[in-house]
Amino acid sequence: MGFVSRNTYYFDAPGRENTRDAARFAVERARELGIKRIVVASTSGWTALAFLEAMAGTDLELIVVTHVVGFSKPGEWEFEEEAATALRAAGAKIVTGTHALSGLERAISRSPRLGGSSRTEAIAEALRRTVAIGLKVAVECVLIAADQGAIGIDEEVIAVGGTATGADTVCVIRPAHTASFFDLQVREIVAMPRNR
Repeated sequence: MGFVSRNTYYFDAPGRENTRDAARFAVERARELGIKRIVVASTSGWTALAFLEAMAGTDLELIVVTHVVGFSKPGEWEFEEEAATALRAAGAKIVTGTHALSGLERAISRSPRLGGSSRTEAIAEALRRTVAIGLKVAVECVLIAADQGAIGIDEEVIAVGGTATGADTVCVIRPAHTASFFDLQVREIVAMPRNR
């Protein structure tokens, strides 16, 4: 029976201040495992730019998953256009897709007539509460990126999420499409906040 020994990093608390370290850990693990793609959640573009900086001089590909248009305000995309231009110029892919672990379900659960939680939201809540909010975000971004064709399902990726802003959770995931959610595998947790 074989085993591997690798570093796992724990942040004292969640938050944006962990972003640059999370980026460094993501690049480190990608290089150790020969992984070519890093999937990063980014609302405004700030986190994506921090990862782009950490990836400078490597052959790693950055896939940025953003909130959908209208997530916070109808008809508005929260991602800063200047950040999008810089990322695209550097070769990063920007993916904007409906949240795989809420989407239409949230419209039903928030409805005063229908109300109640859904099975999809229960999965999301389980990931948030038992491991880390950033894990739920990372898993969801991988599903969105796979559904949009930005990543394949046949090779591992580094996936990164955060608690509110920035990045504080880094993991290795074998992707799946949303319709095959239970084929997705979180294979390693590289970094996460210890206290949430």
